[in-house]
Amino acid sequence: MLMASVFTVSIGYGVILPLLPYLIERLLGAGGNAAQVSRSTGLLTGLYTLSLFLFAPVWGRLSDRYGRRTILLIGLIGFSATMLIFAFIESLVAVYAERFLSGLFAAAVTPVALAAIGDLAATEEARARRLTFVSLAGISGFLLGPMLGVFIAQGAGNLLPILSAAGSLALPLAGTAVLALFVAIAAIIAIPGAKRSGAAPKRDHPASKPVPWLVPKLLALAFIVSAGVGVFEVGLALRGKQELGLTQYQIAMMFTECSLVMFVVQAAVFSPWVKPETTRWFIAPALAVLAAGLFLVPRASDFSMMLAVIGAVAVSAGILSPILTYWISSKAGRAQGTELGKQTAAASLGAAVGSAAGGLLFDVASLPAAPFLLVTLLTGLGVLLSLGLPKMLRTRISAKPLTAALAKRTLR
Repeated sequence: MLMASVFTVSIGYGVILPLLPYLIERLLGAGGNAAQVSRSTGLLTGLYTLSLFLFAPVWGRLSDRYGRRTILLIGLIGFSATMLIFAFIESLVAVYAERFLSGLFAAAVTPVALAAIGDLAATEEARARRLTFVSLAGISGFLLGPMLGVFIAQGAGNLLPILSAAGSLALPLAGTAVLALFVAIAAIIAIPGAKRSGAAPKRDHPASKPVPWLVPKLLALAFIVSAGVGVFEVGLALRGKQELGLTQYQIAMMFTECSLVMFVVQAAVFSPWVKPETTRWFIAPALAVLAAGLFLVPRASDFSMMLAVIGAVAVSAGILSPILTYWISSKAGRAQGTELGKQTAAASLGAAVGSAAGGLLFDVASLPAAPFLLVTLLTGLGVLLSLGLPKMLRTRISAKPLTAALAKRTLR
């Protein structure tokens, strides 16, 4: 049910992405132009993720105090209501309000689901695998969302000509609302309602000394990765529509390819054959690949080249997100909800900044590909920031457990 909850929120986000420029174009009417569509697309996507940033830490702390199920249900039911309202909105101002409220309730789902995993995992391997399962559920939602949204909207328009353009766009949104409600009902039955116990489960790894500024560095990298993905997502939709002249299906296919590649690489990195401890060595190389991919996105001149560049971005981002989540959870101790709420907030702020920059700077004539250039420089800074992380993340055995072990062996 934790996987289903994250899947539902993710598919709701994915359904909207390829349809958003066309919805904005319809709401603006004849007076709208390409620059207004670009600006509104970036701001609306950024507003959703900004709302995640503002409320994820709050929901995380509340789940530490009142229990995971209560907060998760609030998030799912609220998300269902906002998506249903979105299906019938006919005002651009109302769309802005809906995106903010939808992000508010979505912020109660992902960090709380991850915190529940952190509470219950008995070993580091179990933690890594289960966090990956939840992450893969989110990617699966994003994988299906764009294609499903376009397929339902286009199919409804072709099969039911009596439906208006607004009606065909409303169908995938209403369907997501119904799915979220069903998942909430199932979560009431499947997820324990008791508040988590005060003691975290004992795990089979040695105690480690806290390293100053380690978690802030991981949060900063989560921000950088999400900023790059935010620019990438908005720029992909706008560039595909306005510069390359791609269809809705082709744009949705690019998003689907991105999600599919992320799904595969995450399943490989956190497979039983890769020890969680070794994932700290992947951070800097993956950031370097992400920087190169973002730099090449505006230089891809056709659909085939875009698919190749998308693959590079997806591989690197797909590796980085779960690795950073795993290490933050590993260092969080009993404050799983609080720390993973901060991680969701950092990632959401990055996505908000990246999405807004991708929309606002997309049409800057004096500096072509401005958002991609800026986020490439930011990702390069992340590479430098990550160079010392393998040493900082290395498990350090504390003196007390070691002394006890030696004494026990001596007594034997």
